[in-house]
Amino acid sequence: MELSEEVARGFARIALGHVAREYPHKLDHAMGADDDVLPPRVLHPAFFGSYDWHSCVHGWWTLLTLRRLHPGTSEARRIGDLAEETFTPEKLATELAYLERPLSRGFERPYGWAWLLYLHLEAERHRDREWAVRLAPLASAFATRFRSYLKVLTYPITVGTHFNTPFALVLAREWAETHDPVLLATIDEWAMAAFSARQDYRGWEPGGDEFLSPVLTSAHLMSRVMPSLAFAGWFEELVLANGWLERECRPVTVSDRSDGKIAHLDGLNLSRAWSLLSVREVLGEHPATPLLKRRAEEHFEASLPHVSGDYMGEHWLASFALLAMLAAQDL
Repeated sequence: MELSEEVARGFARIALGHVAREYPHKLDHAMGADDDVLPPRVLHPAFFGSYDWHSCVHGWWTLLTLRRLHPGTSEARRIGDLAEETFTPEKLATELAYLERPLSRGFERPYGWAWLLYLHLEAERHRDREWAVRLAPLASAFATRFRSYLKVLTYPITVGTHFNTPFALVLAREWAETHDPVLLATIDEWAMAAFSARQDYRGWEPGGDEFLSPVLTSAHLMSRVMPSLAFAGWFEELVLANGWLERECRPVTVSDRSDGKIAHLDGLNLSRAWSLLSVREVLGEHPATPLLKRRAEEHFEASLPHVSGDYMGEHWLASFALLAMLAAQDL
């Protein structure tokens, strides 16, 4: 699971091939009149590629992360040049204006919101450019939306797709740690209320088009929110004592990678690996850590070969492989 220069360059070439590719495209766009019928590049001049808005945003997170970790490559230079063309004040002002439409209240909630915050966090690490300053108004707008959203979200959404609450809060919380203490406290309070009493997981996963594990994303979030000792006991009651992790948490099979929904399952393998490794980091020398490591490696190896090949997976899977690789480096 090492992010070698060869792997990084391969991931960079994949993402460079789609963040500025407009079609095919799936819009998340509510229209109020004929004048709202516009192509992606007009609606979203910064994030019109990668099949959909959120994939373009985390495609850019992938590219900036790879530029930082392997700055001497030719791909890193291409990333810098393309980012300079993309993250202009004018283009980002258009993205912000889109959010201010009355019909955009639910736009990309919460998945795209979280990835934009994560992109902004990464952009701040590139001190040679002004990208973070230019992205800051968008990040602030989404942080405001998160604070408001959690006030009205009575119950967590624990499906394995874009609406999943804990996944979004993992990313948003990391941004909030250095940018927004009010959002950080809001996330922690909400997460404790939503998940701290959960135990003995018996959900039916995997679902046929999931790319996130409902239970592991929840555990991932709580590993960040709870004190480590309390989290260990909570995690034991959730998926260890009942045998779920040992018995059911196995790599999933992808029957048709040309089907965009079925291809989600490669993402499930990769995101499970990320969550398993992240939980393992918090548990430390717990008796379950060898199992967590083994399961993470099994999931990762099952889908890494399929990060490229068909556009239905290629436009987003490298981001999830990179998340897992970064988690492995932290151990």
